[in-house]
Amino acid sequence: MEHITLLLGIVIITALVFDFTNGFHDTANAMATTISTGALKPKTAVAMSAVLNLVGAFMSVEVAKTISKGLVNEEGIQPEVIFAALVGAILWNLVTWLVGLPSSSSHALMGGLIGAAVASAGMGAVNGSVVVTKVLIPAIAAPLVAGLAALLAAKITYKLGNKVGEKTSAKGYRAGQIASAGLVSLAHGTNDAQKTMGIITLALIAGNALPAGANPPVWVIVSAGLAIAMGTYLGGWRIIRTMGKGLTDLQPQQGFAAQTSAASVILASSTLGFSLSTTHACSGAVMGAGLGRKGGVVRWSTATRMFIAWGLTLPAAALVAAGAELVMRTGDIGIAAVTVFLVASCIAIWLISRRQVVDHHNVNEVEPAGAPAPEAGVVTTAMAAVTVPPTTAAAAAMADDDLRATIPAATTTPAAPAAAV
Repeated sequence: MEHITLLLGIVIITALVFDFTNGFHDTANAMATTISTGALKPKTAVAMSAVLNLVGAFMSVEVAKTISKGLVNEEGIQPEVIFAALVGAILWNLVTWLVGLPSSSSHALMGGLIGAAVASAGMGAVNGSVVVTKVLIPAIAAPLVAGLAALLAAKITYKLGNKVGEKTSAKGYRAGQIASAGLVSLAHGTNDAQKTMGIITLALIAGNALPAGANPPVWVIVSAGLAIAMGTYLGGWRIIRTMGKGLTDLQPQQGFAAQTSAASVILASSTLGFSLSTTHACSGAVMGAGLGRKGGVVRWSTATRMFIAWGLTLPAAALVAAGAELVMRTGDIGIAAVTVFLVASCIAIWLISRRQVVDHHNVNEVEPAGAPAPEAGVVTTAMAAVTVPPTTAAAAAMADDDLRATIPAATTTPAAPAAAV
């Protein structure tokens, strides 16, 4: 094994922690629709996803090469820079998990790496063309392509399903969902596990433990695969709830269409070396499948919150990482301070999450048990304000009904006949 210093060891451990958070943050991408439609039990679904994530980690290293060789210039990058990048990525992952928003772990990592590199060596440390062609363009294209494919696939499945009974069709598509969910999990392993491989390889190169341009060593591939698999098995139940029930209501046919479309996009991007956000692809596919059924709807209020989180991911992680890098310039004291801050923040977020637990028992509830009823939105209030008042006759009848309701029962009882004189 390569010669590893204490700082480099801390960076590698932190990278594996990020990989672990990536696992439970992105479990929803593969299994949310399968769980929401009842095709698999929640714990069975995450166990299956974990195994296939591990298998997928060994299938390719193209995305790892994009991270370790293309995104930032290896020359001048120190292990402290990579540590700062991981701090920004981990904290963004945990914050978005806490509020149940399916944001991109990949973009959090890249944003952290860009922010830390710029803070350390200036804008020249980042390869702008790689950021545009292999990060930003796929970020926009992935949800659109996956969403359109899922919409068309859902329409086709319903058209083909008209020839058989509804129950038979649903049963068949549930089986198809299991297969397509497995494909998404496998694709997730080929894409997201490699990002941690790439960041660890970059750290080893920065620490002079590997030569420039080296591919990920076998032990890096194994450890990254195991970390993401364990995180996946933990299950990011809050985000699974949002993806499975918060965005739209899916039937088995739609779930099958969404997962198949997302898997196709992810596998294609992994083959081409695009560091695609699996979250963007899967979320776009879920929304497209939701619109693919006649009468199907997408909850755009939830989707809007998700889009905002997507837009904030890169800059937010970059700012945190840049701040961490500046603190660590003070030396060992700065590194210790950033480490304590990261650990304390993780514990605080976990404690906050315990106030309202979401797990495999209540993951399919649209709203947490005991949550207050939502207030009327702006559109609803405006519609109520301009509603045409009832006609005069109707208003009189309503007023008469209200008057009767307010008269005590005793006064409405017919009077007893007068006694005979």
